[in-house]
Amino acid sequence: MFYLLFWPVPIEINSWESPRDSRTDPLYSLNQKLKDIKIFWTDDGYSGPEDIVLKNDKIYVGYDNGIIMSSDGIFSNTEGRPLGIAFDLENNLIVADAIQGLLSIDMSGKVTSLSIKSDTDSIPFKFVDDLDIASDGKIYFSDASSKYGYGSDRLELFEHSPNGRLLVYDPITQKTTTLLKDLYFANGVALSSDESFVLVNETFMYRIQKYWLKGDKAGTSEIFIENLPGFPDNVSSNEKGIFWVALFNPRNDFVEISSNKPFLRKMVLRLPESLQPQPINHSFVLGIDESGKVVHNLQYKAEEAYSPITSVKQYENDLYFGSLTHAGWGKIEAPK
Repeated sequence: MFYLLFWPVPIEINSWESPRDSRTDPLYSLNQKLKDIKIFWTDDGYSGPEDIVLKNDKIYVGYDNGIIMSSDGIFSNTEGRPLGIAFDLENNLIVADAIQGLLSIDMSGKVTSLSIKSDTDSIPFKFVDDLDIASDGKIYFSDASSKYGYGSDRLELFEHSPNGRLLVYDPITQKTTTLLKDLYFANGVALSSDESFVLVNETFMYRIQKYWLKGDKAGTSEIFIENLPGFPDNVSSNEKGIFWVALFNPRNDFVEISSNKPFLRKMVLRLPESLQPQPINHSFVLGIDESGKVVHNLQYKAEEAYSPITSVKQYENDLYFGSLTHAGWGKIEAPK
């Protein structure tokens, strides 16, 4: 094993100070509220329904092989990796595709590319991740990293560099503008109920940023909530004052102790991936009001847990769950 000391690591690993570990806070106490998630579409031959959307009583999900599946069968194929999805005002399915960029799919299944780089800085997208669409048609979306592409997020975690961006695409001008940069893995995106601000998750800093769209603070940003007990993935609004945040997994002991020890992270990164820190089977979702207060803490830690949960959306009285790697999507009654 001595050779591992000198085996080159192809990334620059940075030292950082992880915030106080909040996993033991009573606010985030372990419970079994996600124990009874019902799982659907496990036998269709596909996996990884990372996000889910309902439209006209039909369900749409995007799989890890590029397939967009609907309740009627295969809807389309992006030839990439569809992540966040939402319908626009003209009934086009807008897709944040990690590989292909920002896409639009009409109801016939035809795929059109909307944007592959920012017109502000001309930096091509490497990892388009999530999106939300405003009432004026503007599409707010994230590029998780301008350095590492889909499948290399582990390198982003170990390096800990601010390579993410929040962007907006204007369908009228067909221009893409960078709103925020230097984000630590920009992930989930969601507009507030009155569209006065938009949220973007910073997965590897355990926090969520707020970018103001209206009012005296328009064009500025601030921390919406920080020091979360896990890695925030997608976020969605139920349009009634609650943001649902999917936590990919609880915070990891190794990541905590090695944050300011880059040499230790270099050593571990040299190991086979199977010997590096791994996610655990732990379903984890938070409900946060628009002031940043946690009002719902939903969890289930068990071998059979539906995990990892990478998206959660509320339709009427139910929560729908997507997963980056699970074979099917989940559903449970929303808490009152």
